Amino acid sequence: MSPEQLQARVLYRDGLMLIIDKPAGLPCHAGPKGGPNLEAQFDALRFGLPKPPALAHRLDRDTSGCLVLGRHRKALAKLGRLFSSGGIDKTYWAIVSGGPAEDAGHIDRPLSKLNKKSGWKMVVDPQGQPSQTDFRVLGRSEGICWLELKPLTGRTHQLRIHCSSMGWPILGDPVYGPVPGDTGGVPLHLHARAVSVPLYPKRDAVSVTAEPPAHMLKALRACGYTE
Repeated sequence: MSPEQLQARVLYRDGLMLIIDKPAGLPCHAGPKGGPNLEAQFDALRFGLPKPPALAHRLDRDTSGCLVLGRHRKALAKLGRLFSSGGIDKTYWAIVSGGPAEDAGHIDRPLSKLNKKSGWKMVVDPQGQPSQTDFRVLGRSEGICWLELKPLTGRTHQLRIHCSSMGWPILGDPVYGPVPGDTGGVPLHLHARAVSVPLYPKRDAVSVTAEPPAHMLKALRACGYTE
């Protein structure tokens, strides 16, 4: 992205925090092999401050939507405490294959990281870290379901493995989908729809929403979504 394109994705800005609409397909930070990443472009988001902002949390490479940045060290520390304590309300939209029989529910399945020579992934493990997600059905269509997901904990790949382990994997998931490594060219249908950050004690929480990405619109409309 050009600096102007990145600046156009800013959803909220104040002296402590930025919230941007992260595009799908771009990692938040460089991996072991380097390559293009969002963090490398943060200089375009200084908006007059001496240093660029930094990530207050992360989204997977293929997840789009609300991403929170701290604009300086003290802001990052405050946001870090809010995220680690569960004080920030996060809402995701996902299109899953199949879907739950019920219209709402709670997933409580501990997770741990499984390392293999071929790579790593998260697995359900009774001895793993506590992991909880609330879900609500927003719409259904033939063979797919539109879900609102609210993670109550912040484990790596939590929403993806929780949905997969319940028997309704997220469309386009190359790791936890029905055929690992093969998505049929379908991008991941997971979007960080909204975030609510109680950053200021005497004010209402900062609440922001991000419009769903283009690649999710066909499935969302089939499930009843209208812009």
